[in-house]
Amino acid sequence: MSAAIALTEPSLGIWLIRFSVLFIVAFLFTRSSQLQGSVLGIAIALSCVTPLALSWLLAVDENVPEPYLDEVFHIPQAQVYCQGRYLEWDDKITTPPGLYISTIVFNQLLGLSCSVYNLRAFNVFVVSCISVLILICKARLAQAFGKPDTSLQITIRHIVTGINIGLFPVLFFFSGLYYTDPSSTLVVLLAYANHLTRVGTKQPSFLNDVYSLALGILALAFRQTNIFWVVVYMGGLEVIHSIKMLSPKPVETPKFQSVSEQIRFYAWRYSLGDIHDASLSLVQPIDILVCITSICIAAVCNLPTVLRRFLWPHGVILAAFVVFVAWNGGVVLGDKSNHVATLHLAQLLYIWPFFAFFSAPLFIPHILHLVITAYQTLTSLVFQQPSAAFSKRALPGHLAITALVSCGALVATLLIVRFNTIIHPFTLADNRHYVFYVFRYSILRAWWIRYALAPVYVFCAWLCWVALQGSEVSHGRWIRSPFIADSSRTPPSARSSTGKEAPAQGQSMSGSEAELESPPTSTMLILLLTTTLSLMTAPLVEPRYFILPWVFWRLLLPATPIPSLSLSSQTSAAGSDTNQSKQSRQSSRGGSNYVSILFLETAWFMLINVATMYVFVTRPFYWHAPDGTLQDEGRVQRFMW
Repeated sequence: MSAAIALTEPSLGIWLIRFSVLFIVAFLFTRSSQLQGSVLGIAIALSCVTPLALSWLLAVDENVPEPYLDEVFHIPQAQVYCQGRYLEWDDKITTPPGLYISTIVFNQLLGLSCSVYNLRAFNVFVVSCISVLILICKARLAQAFGKPDTSLQITIRHIVTGINIGLFPVLFFFSGLYYTDPSSTLVVLLAYANHLTRVGTKQPSFLNDVYSLALGILALAFRQTNIFWVVVYMGGLEVIHSIKMLSPKPVETPKFQSVSEQIRFYAWRYSLGDIHDASLSLVQPIDILVCITSICIAAVCNLPTVLRRFLWPHGVILAAFVVFVAWNGGVVLGDKSNHVATLHLAQLLYIWPFFAFFSAPLFIPHILHLVITAYQTLTSLVFQQPSAAFSKRALPGHLAITALVSCGALVATLLIVRFNTIIHPFTLADNRHYVFYVFRYSILRAWWIRYALAPVYVFCAWLCWVALQGSEVSHGRWIRSPFIADSSRTPPSARSSTGKEAPAQGQSMSGSEAELESPPTSTMLILLLTTTLSLMTAPLVEPRYFILPWVFWRLLLPATPIPSLSLSSQTSAAGSDTNQSKQSRQSSRGGSNYVSILFLETAWFMLINVATMYVFVTRPFYWHAPDGTLQDEGRVQRFMW
């Protein structure tokens, strides 16, 4: 089918209706009473993502008009539903029918048929929605670090972030095919956008609870593993929020005569909800353990409050999922034999190079900062000058902790590689996917390569962690810890309604400073737990499984400015509070150059997309048996994620 013919089905008028619906829905999501620049931001995101996704759809439709690969199952099933035969089900399909039902409802509302083109076109709409939801979620996250009573402000960073996540290659590729991944991602993001609204209020309304419950059930109707995101991740964040909303009266930290006194004091403060949840930009390894301990103590001592916030609606969603598993005899629908849950911890190693590859431009500020820090430290050691990075007293301790953590991570990685490397038969049998070639030319090439990659996994994980830490611009935070000398806190009146610390009275936080904030430790721990649970039982390595972990990691990234090379000459100013404040202000103003990093990310994604789309369209091949005969009934094969 030519592009000219493809444009007539659906017609331009139908496409205008589609995107009008999208615009209206996105407008409502932003809560019209709090709009500032939202309409323009949504329009810009749509005008960038939608034409690109539509062009990709037309290219696929012209070159691959028939269902391809998993579409062979999805498209016929959707067409069966379109004919009203809802009791017929293909046993090869492993995911629930949310995609098919939502597509049919949407297409019937717009008067569209269930042709291959129209079914695929639904994902163009979905990816456009994802871009809009991302920029709104990013703006709400920035608002949470600022003043809660201010209107929702959408900046150029939010818009470009929304566009970039919409263009994320593994996600964008399937905007031209009828796969579950875009729709599943969209529904989870809908639930997350609602979650950010919930934690922006002291007590959500009953209607919002019902809405959250409906979104959670809807997310499970698209993919079973979404249970981890709507229950563990969002439910866990609401538990932390409920603890912080206890807002105990601040007290002065006394002078302790013994370790037991110190332990009793902090255990008492944790039991009241005064937990240790510092921003990642301030965190050392010990802070992670203290954060976990403080949250556990607070949760146990305030169990009724925690359960009341979690059980309704997240506990109901979990109960519904348990009922489904009991009724179905397992998590997977259909083909259970090839999707048996298996402990596969190596998935937690593969995800970090995945992040590092696709987000390479975002690591530029951190790599430059590492180079500058190394230069400052070397100058301090060689010329006996005070370093802006470390004092002579702090350097040995910091290096010792870094070495200890690095060695521990490396040992754990080697143990996982040795005892839990699993190669699924599908990975070895299907050379249409890029993962086949990644494995073939890495861990399957020689036994020693899988061990040699262990430091690569650790380094990539470190890069992802450092990126979340961002810059060191800091304000009031939850830092009640026995390991911090000054544990003073801003008063409860200065806290935001999200449960996070707002600037102290008399201070203000600009938009750029708010965007430079890194997430609290608890958020990162819950994200890591959710990612672990969603990946560790999957024996098959699929880039599509990493979409949601990457999206949430990407959403939490602070806008880290590119460091100035002139900082390397400021080594003598390390101990001065005035110079530290000056450096923080410079970092905040320097956040504006982060936009160039975002545009570099856009170009990187476009390059990957063009390359993978070109290969998919122009490099078809056939499967041949050893005797030269065609296999798979002579069907054309294509490379894809």
